[in-house]
Amino acid sequence: MSVLRSRPVLRWLVPATAAVAVIGGGAAIGTFAAEAEPSLPPRTAAQLLVDLQTSRLEGVSGTVVQRADLGLPPLVGLIPGNDLTSVLTGTHTLRVWYSGPDRQRVALLDTLGEQDVIRNGRDVWTWESRTNTARHRTLGDAETGRAAPEARPSLPATPQQAADLALAAIDPSTQVSVGRSATVAGQDAYELVLQPRDEGSLVHQLRIAIDAKQHVPLRFEVLAKGSDQPAFEMAFTQIDYRRPEADQFTFNPPPGVTVTEEKAERPAAGRPGHVEPAGDPQVRAVGTGWTTVLVARLDEAVGGKPVAAKPAVPPAGAAPDMDLSKLLGGLAAVKGDWGSGRLLTSKLFSVLLTDDGRVLAGAVTPERLYQAARG
Repeated sequence: MSVLRSRPVLRWLVPATAAVAVIGGGAAIGTFAAEAEPSLPPRTAAQLLVDLQTSRLEGVSGTVVQRADLGLPPLVGLIPGNDLTSVLTGTHTLRVWYSGPDRQRVALLDTLGEQDVIRNGRDVWTWESRTNTARHRTLGDAETGRAAPEARPSLPATPQQAADLALAAIDPSTQVSVGRSATVAGQDAYELVLQPRDEGSLVHQLRIAIDAKQHVPLRFEVLAKGSDQPAFEMAFTQIDYRRPEADQFTFNPPPGVTVTEEKAERPAAGRPGHVEPAGDPQVRAVGTGWTTVLVARLDEAVGGKPVAAKPAVPPAGAAPDMDLSKLLGGLAAVKGDWGSGRLLTSKLFSVLLTDDGRVLAGAVTPERLYQAARG
């Protein structure tokens, strides 16, 4: 279940942020330094879940810092483009503004520039300062119910979105408890702790710091097994619960900007204005809960090109293909009664690429991947 199903506040942040490429830079590593533990009245885990479900905000703004240290090997740099590797490593800073479901803004800050996504009614603008380019889109009737257009999948970009995803995973395989109170972005907060019961998961705990008064997630941490430091964390370093001014959602094109107009999506077949959720029939799930393993064909995962085939020379202007020979050669060779292949491991997830063309991935131990590969 998801206790945040009825709460749209800040849920737009991940699709909005995914519309811009995640880039490095931002806050210092010491941003999340611990503060004195505040004295708060006792609350149970059930009460904190109800707090999350019943909180209501008209507006909010602030600064969010995200940091990841997943222990990825250097070979991930062979993947073309920097979106994946930059999301999974380093520190990133965002400024966010929310003023209802039709007014939102995200500014992704970098030492070399800024990237913005702005939603104001039916108008959605994206802008990149380094190239001084912007895209404008007028949302159609089928899109007005969404918070923002989604360009590509991404890791959660705020404590709110991460908490929503985590709480949706609560089932009998999850132990829920209350941790220590904390002070985050100057606000006293309770801590909700989710812990997998299944030993096959690489996740030790998820910790969600919840504002004691406003009941908004202020910090989200993921701890891997065997470590007392977060492998992934995000937190508000500054937050303001007042409704932002209307001019924050007005895009004023800077001089010399190149603007590209984009078309709105056409309504899906069926009920007017209804959009069916997109599924991926090429990916199947093995298992449930924290130890779910996703299985797909490797040739489909890398754009429909056979693994054994030598990458062709891309046409002029096309993005270069992934160099699979270097990528696979840099991974550990493994084999068993399930077959043989290559293994990528990190603090929070494992990926198995089999020689018969499958890719298996999950927040699980390699042994769980081998079990799924046998099937």
